[in-house]
Amino acid sequence: MENKHTSKELTLFALTWPIFIEILLHMLMGNADTLMLSQYSDKAVAAVGVSNQILSVVVVMFGFVAQGAAVLIAQNLGAQQSKTAGEISVLSLSLNLWFSLALSALLYIGSKPILQIMDIPPELMKEAMNYMQIVGGLIFVQAMIMTTGAILRSYGHTKDTMMVTIGMNIINVIGNFFVIFGPFGFPVLGVTGVAFSTAISRFLGFLVLLSLLIKRTEGELQFRIFFHFPKDQLKGLLQIGVPSAGEQLSYNASQMVITYFVAQMGTLAITTKVYVQNIMMFIFLFSIAIGQGTQILIGHMIGAGKTEEAYRRAIKSLQLSILISLVIGGIVYTFGDTLLGIFTDEATILETGLFLLLMTVVLEPGRAFNLIMISSLRAAGDVKFPVYIGIASMWGVGVTFAWFFGIYLELGLIGIWIAFISDEWLRGIFMLRRWRKRDWVSMSFVHKNTEIE
Repeated sequence: MENKHTSKELTLFALTWPIFIEILLHMLMGNADTLMLSQYSDKAVAAVGVSNQILSVVVVMFGFVAQGAAVLIAQNLGAQQSKTAGEISVLSLSLNLWFSLALSALLYIGSKPILQIMDIPPELMKEAMNYMQIVGGLIFVQAMIMTTGAILRSYGHTKDTMMVTIGMNIINVIGNFFVIFGPFGFPVLGVTGVAFSTAISRFLGFLVLLSLLIKRTEGELQFRIFFHFPKDQLKGLLQIGVPSAGEQLSYNASQMVITYFVAQMGTLAITTKVYVQNIMMFIFLFSIAIGQGTQILIGHMIGAGKTEEAYRRAIKSLQLSILISLVIGGIVYTFGDTLLGIFTDEATILETGLFLLLMTVVLEPGRAFNLIMISSLRAAGDVKFPVYIGIASMWGVGVTFAWFFGIYLELGLIGIWIAFISDEWLRGIFMLRRWRKRDWVSMSFVHKNTEIE
């Protein structure tokens, strides 16, 4: 039977441009916090930066459900199995809700010891702790946003998540304006106020996303299983989701260790890293958007048995992503002084930051390899290989090089960037070789289930 969600032809551009806008706005939300806080205090920026580094690891832990759901829903829709896709959607929402509530409680109660492990400067502790207790204590809302958004995108409704993100950004920026600058006699709340603004905008965004999901799926969601966990669907989610999140969890954990190294270099180094990486986000968001759009397409193609089309789609997406990364990276470096000047006028930050942006021109094409090829492998069901290679490279090359060049040879942030470049390029080359070998052709979860049946 023809599925109404796959009867229309999906294209990379149609899927990707709303994803691009959505990710851009998510990044703008984070940058709005950084930019507006920079008018308040550089120390506040550093405190929020370290807290967000920790929270990003937690968010990845929610990703194992969202990633697994995205792949399985796309494959099942491609195979015209809409009922199964609906069951997986509800199961992923239920599973992530209970899991994220437990982690939210842990972050609220354990914020201080977690930050102490990061060895952040004492002058940052109070504000970092306030931010983590509020945003971290309500992190379950972000888990629901991730899961609901992943489901909508897999059904092809990428514009919905984009529009909701626009609304979340508007609310967040307005909230930041009031709590940082205190217009009309409103109390200046600094980091605490920014945390509340972020949490409130996310909560409202989730409510809208959930209502859109119910509307777009038109009764296909199987809410009867919300408090039940069908064994077959749960097994599929975990088989794809856990390894998928494992690669991301390893990456974020390695980034936490590297941030620990940077923290030993002082507050100025932390602040420089935060500013430069906020600018870098605008380079690799193109690759992220193309990677997510490609994953949806390849998932549908694999479900429909179109393996040759899937192979060509990944290669074309990779070529496009590398080209865009080089062009945008060059433009960002050319205007680096101006971009960094938006955040600060500190001479040391400007000088070091500009050189790091030059190194980023080499870094980002390597990151494009990973973002595109890992998404493609994941969509095809080949989820374990990226984890194995990722763990070996992130820790054996990324973390080790960061310590050796950054700390031991005392190259500071330049040494850290050498580690980033080495890790991204090595992993990317391995992922491309894996794709070309085509071992993933026989790994589709939907087809495995069909054979069993």
